[in-house]
Amino acid sequence: MTTNKELQDTAQKIAKEKTGFYIHFAIYIIVNLFLFIQWWYITEGEGFPWVITTTVGWGIGIVAHFIAAYMGIREYRKNQK
Repeated sequence: MTTNKELQDTAQKIAKEKTGFYIHFAIYIIVNLFLFIQWWYITEGEGFPWVITTTVGWGIGIVAHFIAAYMGIREYRKNQK
């Protein structure tokens, strides 16, 4: 059986992981929006949209961060039953 202190520590860890994901996601959106606007302004929407490579590459990291932050919670819940 887990103690109240252990449950509090786990809850704080989960909250930090979620907050970290939301911060990472917000920065991802802001930077990629800036890069898209920059690409559009420089090329006037013509040519290869190089911003896609950054968006997809960083997007893989965002998905991995999401899985780590949210799927880890499910694993914790399974262990509590």
